[in-house]
Amino acid sequence: MELWFSEQHTPNVRLSLKVDKQLFGETSEFQRTDIFESTEFGRILVLDGRIMITERDEFIYHEMITHVPLCVNPEIKKVLLVGGGDGGSARELLKYDTIEKIDLVEVDETVVRACKKFIPQTASCLENPRVEIFFADGLKFIRRKSDEYDLIIVDSTDPFGAGEGLFTKEFYGNCFNALHEGGIMINQHENPFYSRDAAAMQRAHKRLATSFPIVRVYQIHIPTYPAGQWLFGFASKKFHPTNAVNFARWNSLNLQTNYYNTKIHLGAFALPTYVIKTLHAAD
Repeated sequence: MELWFSEQHTPNVRLSLKVDKQLFGETSEFQRTDIFESTEFGRILVLDGRIMITERDEFIYHEMITHVPLCVNPEIKKVLLVGGGDGGSARELLKYDTIEKIDLVEVDETVVRACKKFIPQTASCLENPRVEIFFADGLKFIRRKSDEYDLIIVDSTDPFGAGEGLFTKEFYGNCFNALHEGGIMINQHENPFYSRDAAAMQRAHKRLATSFPIVRVYQIHIPTYPAGQWLFGFASKKFHPTNAVNFARWNSLNLQTNYYNTKIHLGAFALPTYVIKTLHAAD
């Protein structure tokens, strides 16, 4: 008998992956967490029926959410990672010896526990002494912070259910306050192709633009995300993501990546016309 996992992208579109077995399944007070084993994509983390990562393509998401801001500002030392309980973003950040501390705020302890056991490809780094994990609501956690971080990465679930508060104007304003003078914020920005997700992206972009003086959007292409396309928001108090960036300095680090490079960095900010129109509709 064949077993398939299907994620509903729209009422009329599903992505289906053949799975060999279910490794983990548990419902917490926040969400449903499942981990499946598949032949094509390896182990798959699913939250409330939506694919968060697969072993085969997670590097695309995690490299682009981390290396872009580190290339723009190589002086980043203290990072707040909101979400990211799978560990992939922390793994990429830890490639930089200059980073001294990562505060990882994950609302659901179940995600961290499950990933440590079943997806060490991403989660094994969570034992690193530079990483401190706080099991807390990111919206409440950030309220207590002021002028504390060089970089905030919002590696959250979608803006529905447990992750909804991380896409509000209040949250973005609190992130602005929690950043140092040259601080950068990166947030996952949804996909621009399907109407419900595009509407969520528009709202997030508009709210982010009211909180930061510099806001740009960049894209990745990832097979298991809706429409194979995903956006990130880049927001900063003073750094532009492509102007006057010392790309040679990043290249001199000789970091091992499988998706990110400095040409991809530049190209990712060149958006399709329909995405630009969608963003402008939020202005």
